[in-house]
Amino acid sequence: MDDQEVRVAADAPDAATPEVPDAVEPELSDAVAPAAEVEAVDAPAADDAPDANTEIEPDIDLESEAEIAPEVDVEAAAAPEPEALPEAPAGPVTVGRMIADALRRAGVRWAFTVPGESFLGLIDGLDAAGIHVVATRHEGAAAFMAEAHAQLTGRPAACLGTRAVGAANLAIGIHTATADSSPMFALVGQVERAARGREGFQEVDLVTTLGGLAKWAAEPRDVAEAVAAVETAVSQATTGRPGPVLLALAEDLLDETVPDGGVAPTPRVAPPRPDDAEIAAVLHLLAGAERPVILAGGGILRARTSNELVRLAELLRVPVIAAWRRGDVISNDHPLYLGMTGYGSPAVVRERLASADAMLVIGCRLGEIASHGWTIPAPGTRWAHVDIAPGRPSTELAVPDIAVEADAKQFLRAAVARLESRGVLDAASTDARVARNEADRAAWEAATIVDSHPWSGPGVHPGKVITMLRALLPDDGIVATDAGSFGSWAARGFRFRRPGTFLGPTSGAMGYGLPAAIAAGLVHRDRAVVALVGDGGLGMTLAEIETAVRMGLRTTVLVFDNEQYGLIRAHQERRDGGSTAATDLGPVDFAAAARALGARGVRVDSDSGVESALRQALVAEKPTIIQLAVDRRWTGVDATP
Repeated sequence: MDDQEVRVAADAPDAATPEVPDAVEPELSDAVAPAAEVEAVDAPAADDAPDANTEIEPDIDLESEAEIAPEVDVEAAAAPEPEALPEAPAGPVTVGRMIADALRRAGVRWAFTVPGESFLGLIDGLDAAGIHVVATRHEGAAAFMAEAHAQLTGRPAACLGTRAVGAANLAIGIHTATADSSPMFALVGQVERAARGREGFQEVDLVTTLGGLAKWAAEPRDVAEAVAAVETAVSQATTGRPGPVLLALAEDLLDETVPDGGVAPTPRVAPPRPDDAEIAAVLHLLAGAERPVILAGGGILRARTSNELVRLAELLRVPVIAAWRRGDVISNDHPLYLGMTGYGSPAVVRERLASADAMLVIGCRLGEIASHGWTIPAPGTRWAHVDIAPGRPSTELAVPDIAVEADAKQFLRAAVARLESRGVLDAASTDARVARNEADRAAWEAATIVDSHPWSGPGVHPGKVITMLRALLPDDGIVATDAGSFGSWAARGFRFRRPGTFLGPTSGAMGYGLPAAIAAGLVHRDRAVVALVGDGGLGMTLAEIETAVRMGLRTTVLVFDNEQYGLIRAHQERRDGGSTAATDLGPVDFAAAARALGARGVRVDSDSGVESALRQALVAEKPTIIQLAVDRRWTGVDATP
């Protein structure tokens, strides 16, 4: 199709419209100008009134202290009046307080830690600056909580540990924050400077060891270096591709004094904007194709731009597929949503991606799992990559035909504005796209039924648990998932209806589900939060149930208990003559453990008990563990025992 003939829809439905409309009349169309003739398009004003049925996505201003009160005060039902911000100290401050004030300006409201004597000066500063400091039972859980908070809100959080031992435990969460592009501050107390390099107690070079897991790391040696390091850390964590930063802070340095005026506020860096020629080129690519598709990742959620993504898809009649563990980029009930890539994904998702003749990859890094082993985009697919930091993670992927360095919201707002002002698809193109999309949606819906296989026990049917959870959980309820074979049922069968309701680590880290759910509960105390975990993953962070109790949360934990590391066992059994050593686990009474930690605990041994257990947990005033007995023959969503 010649570029001059490409036409795009101006009268597509609002985001909340449940059906794709009839094709528009051809005489209403107005051709899109070639890229060389593009005029500048202003994005719609941020405060335009949304449709009454459209999900509202608040923008985040990390620099405005007046607009960001501590989240627990704003959102907790028991605290209607937000807590006043602490007054800035007059005169010199300690390094610990200087760091705390800088983090506060960067948007940090929560810090998670197992405390250590090496950073007490920092804890003093955080508390004085009005940052909530939460004691956890393990540093790994602290790092997961900070990462989940950042993933959910777009704001950075902090995790703290002491010297080599605490930092080593933080490592899994630092790696997860890098994988998820989540802004996070990992602050580690270091031995006193006089002990450095002399085998001090719990000493290690934190920058050259664990610092490699982060986006950036530093160990300042004096006050001036500390000031410079904090300024750089804030910039590194929150600009470009966000990520975790690590600061190693000597115990004695934290109590030194910073001269008055020693820290300058970090300037706000505007995200990159696309130019009009780039926007036109991407729109021509999609509008001129026969089988276009959009692959959307975490950048959409981070930019709070799901509404604009839906609008673009509707204007062009192009379906949307979510990247792995980013299944909440748009409502899964929208007729243009066609599933999520990665583990648990039905074959029709990869097939639809592979058959695309044009693809827009937006806010997605194209990692191994999201791209089905770097096979998507397929060799014959022309594709555009729009990302805050576009890259090519594998040489197995073709170079994108169009690469646009831009914030997802900036790109989508400008693209939608251009489409709405320039015209419509011709009727024939519209009819063809609508028919293909309806067929693709029907195929996906048929492939994502997870509760149809007959089962009478022993134990529960995992697919029926997921179906019941979707039926009972409010649309704004948040689901946090751990790693394990149980997750394939949720990946395929759970329908997310609102953006920002799913927390899942693209690192595949075990132990994430419960800490992530705790972080979500602290941010949204008025919403239901459910953690999906296996018995292996919960065993790693079970003690954090006490943290949830202490913080007054109502977290629900569904533990799929098959008494084994089931996902690894499946890998073992696929090996010819492979051993099954090290994957069997013994029985644990998780329900009793929950009660011992101050929570509710319930065991469910059959499908008949799932609904009542879930209903009671979702209205309970304290956390609940629901221990679900799962037969080992349920090895994954495609199993038919």
